[in-house]
Amino acid sequence: MTKTNSLLSLVAAFSLLFNSFAQAQTGTTTTTTTKTTVGSGRPKGTMSKTLKGGLIGGLGGAVAGGVAGRLIGGKSGTAKGAIIGAVVGGTAGALIGRKMDKQAAELRRDLEGATVERVGEGIKITFASGILFATNSAALTPEAAGNMTQMAETMAKYADTNVIIEGHTDASGSTAINQPLSERRAQAVANQLTTNGIDSARITATGYGSSQPVGDNATAAGKSANRRVEVAIFANDKMQKAAKRGLL
Repeated sequence: MTKTNSLLSLVAAFSLLFNSFAQAQTGTTTTTTTKTTVGSGRPKGTMSKTLKGGLIGGLGGAVAGGVAGRLIGGKSGTAKGAIIGAVVGGTAGALIGRKMDKQAAELRRDLEGATVERVGEGIKITFASGILFATNSAALTPEAAGNMTQMAETMAKYADTNVIIEGHTDASGSTAINQPLSERRAQAVANQLTTNGIDSARITATGYGSSQPVGDNATAAGKSANRRVEVAIFANDKMQKAAKRGLL
């Protein structure tokens, strides 16, 4: 997490260097505001997630966002990398960020046992595999199915977003076991969302096996952290175009 935060800070610093140029090209002025996101506990006067969306995107849209995504997500990419890679930037990015603030607050309220983070112009949701699946299973538990129903209801309110679902395992067992298991788990989440009315065209499901650890596989805690499903939610082309026209 520290490494990711440092990278995000680096991206924001670079974006400030480009900000003057971006304003000269667009003729717009971005107003700095302070906004408290539900459950964030962010002190008054610190940077809002909406503003962070604008700053990260200030690097120059999707091209620079893709560079940030590779820094954060590695060569194969992760949920955070996908979100950063989809940035629009500038005033439009700030408008998208504000929309995502609202959706993230609803998801935090409704999803039990999930970690919901605002990242750039998107949302990252992390589910520990233990609350979704039994050991070595890709069948959602009844409780997990209920969580997916809640997520689908929120996603339906924000139809102009795309979703990437990623399955991850720890390093126990072989790649021949872990890779297909991670794929089946990601697809199980995707299937549950489509069953609850979410257009499959919005969803991409991918499994990474044990190749994207977030914890130390030599420890029980690290293995537990690595067994997870991550969901990235970010603006689709329609929302991006509306934001650029100032219509969000």
